[in-house]
Amino acid sequence: AYACRPEDGSASVPIGRPIANTRIHILDERLQPVPQGVAGELYIGGEGLARGYLGRPGLTAQRFIADPHGQKPGGRLYRSGDLARYAEDGQIEYLGRVDHQVKLRGFRIELGEIEAALQAQPQVRQAVVVLKGQEQDKRLVAYVVLQDSASDDETLQALRTQLQQRLPEYMVPAQWVV
Repeated sequence: AYACRPEDGSASVPIGRPIANTRIHILDERLQPVPQGVAGELYIGGEGLARGYLGRPGLTAQRFIADPHGQKPGGRLYRSGDLARYAEDGQIEYLGRVDHQVKLRGFRIELGEIEAALQAQPQVRQAVVVLKGQEQDKRLVAYVVLQDSASDDETLQALRTQLQQRLPEYMVPAQWVV
């Protein structure tokens, strides 16, 4: 939690500090605490932590891990996927994601899922998808390298149609670059 005050005047708002009965750890890839000011992945633990995702054992195993720093046996941590660091005043600053997940119009999108759907198409040799723009102008942009025999305009329209059949509309790139 963090209480925003007009006199702070900061361009960025920190995540703050953990609420009661919640523990926050910022850890490196070996699950060791990082020093103040150094970026690491944000892990959440404590009394209010869920035991996992309902009916999703694979995702639960990936995101909920045994707590290597806890004092209670059987304690767990939630791997948030958020990149963060401790500021000098002890506040937690959000720095981005450790994976390729982005947020667009309220939807969390794994860019690799779109890239995999594109690369599964025979017309595509390589593909990268990025989020471009600021605030309300954010959009997904697909950069594709087509197979030698592919024609740009017709192929891009076919790719868009194929993605619309496989993915939700919010995951279909708005702009395409060959």
